[in-house]
Amino acid sequence: MAASTSSSIPDNVEKSASVEKSASAEDYEMVHAPVEENPEFVVDDVKRNRRQRIADGFTVLAAGFALISDGYQNSMMTMMNVTFQERYGKEVYNSTVSTRVSNALLVGEVIGMIVIGLTCDYMGRKTAIVVTTILIVLGGIMATASHGVTTDGMFWMLVVSRGVIGFGSGGEYPAASTSASEAANEKHLRKRRGAIFVLCTNLPLSFGNPFCVIVFLIVYAACGFKGQHLSTVWRTCMGIGCIWPLTVFYFRLKMAQPRLYTKSAIKKSVPYWLILKFYWRTIIGTAGTWFIYDFVVFPNGVFSGSIIATIIKPDEPDKLLKTAEWQLLIGAIGLPGVFIGAWLCENRVLGRKYTMLIGFALWIVVGLIIGCAYTPLKRSTGAFVFMYGMLSSSGNLGPGNMLGLVSSEAYATAVRGTLYGFSAAVGKAGAAVGTQVFKPIQGNLGDRWTFIIAAILGLCGVIVTLFFVPRLNGEDLEEEDVRFKQFLRAHGWEGEFGTVADKVDDIEETTSDEAHDTDGIETQQIITETPNKMSN
Repeated sequence: MAASTSSSIPDNVEKSASVEKSASAEDYEMVHAPVEENPEFVVDDVKRNRRQRIADGFTVLAAGFALISDGYQNSMMTMMNVTFQERYGKEVYNSTVSTRVSNALLVGEVIGMIVIGLTCDYMGRKTAIVVTTILIVLGGIMATASHGVTTDGMFWMLVVSRGVIGFGSGGEYPAASTSASEAANEKHLRKRRGAIFVLCTNLPLSFGNPFCVIVFLIVYAACGFKGQHLSTVWRTCMGIGCIWPLTVFYFRLKMAQPRLYTKSAIKKSVPYWLILKFYWRTIIGTAGTWFIYDFVVFPNGVFSGSIIATIIKPDEPDKLLKTAEWQLLIGAIGLPGVFIGAWLCENRVLGRKYTMLIGFALWIVVGLIIGCAYTPLKRSTGAFVFMYGMLSSSGNLGPGNMLGLVSSEAYATAVRGTLYGFSAAVGKAGAAVGTQVFKPIQGNLGDRWTFIIAAILGLCGVIVTLFFVPRLNGEDLEEEDVRFKQFLRAHGWEGEFGTVADKVDDIEETTSDEAHDTDGIETQQIITETPNKMSN
């Protein structure tokens, strides 16, 4: 009996085990097939990636497109200085008033760059961009409606209005540029981040110059040319400046915060001393070169119309029209430098730093040619305008393109807006100083020296770039974030990184991971329980 029982048990167990093994294998295949190739998960990932790509591209375009309005506003005074002199006379619109109105935008930009630079790091890129758009529109409306008991009073209102525009357009630099850079850092855009950044920031800014002149020519033509209805001309041009930021305002309201910002922002206890200790050398590089560049470029742009007006033949029937046409050519000649610089900066050998050096070197050469050969060039308006345009193009190729790009890549995400804004503000301070001293230099030393000084400052730009600007070749921005975080932790800073949105995303990702894990556990339970049910 015992032997019989003993011999029968192995047979039953073996048979049961065979059945269970077969059932278990079938159930395993049945349960695991949809998990391994679950179309739901695949579709979700594809949709998420597609949405991310669309959001990144949308952020880059929304951040960069309205910079056309900044370029438009920066170039506005080029033709307005000539128009105001024609309309109100040189006695009323003298060099003092001209400098005051031109500098109003710069002073506003300096304040806007610093304030919005801090704001976009603390409150977010989207909030800062929306605020700057509103201010540009508000300032544009005020400028268009400028009036006063006297003409001088009207110009004072214009000064205040241009200051408000400047605050908004200045804030665009750190807010829009950092957003564009961070969105372009995503994997599908990173390989061409430098070119994308340049074409979405400096190209619209540079295009603003010829675009402003085109608008002026259209309005001037509509008013009948020959110096007629000039009050209507300048007010219409000011008012049109409100349109460009409004065209993208809705889209800016809908844009998402860059993922890099939500992950690495510092919202409390910002360690400013440690930031300065870590980045002092780079700050000298970006702020110093920006000061040099804007010291030369802004006054040469603002007063280029006045310079051209002096070399046009006195018997020209419509001097204002001819000045605008030559000014348009200068702006057009300056644009190719943007595209060449965007291409060069992606070269692994040159990178951002050496592209900037090439631009400064060309600046020196062209500035010296114009300054030293000013008298013969002055006899040929076409030759003079071509060389003037080449000066602008060489600037765009190098520092014009690279200053914003380097400032957006050299600093960690947590302080990118602040240090970008500070560097740009120092640049605009240089523009204000340059604008202030341009007329005295022109009056005491002559026009040629404005170009010779530009060449000398180009040499200063080469020196500062060589010793203080870091060499960058499109590295992942998160690498700099890691270095910065390690430095702060090593020096005892215990604050938090990231925003509330980032923490919510982390929770969602964790929940998603747990769901996948739970799915796996349930699978194992089914596999384990199925043989037991079958045996029962």
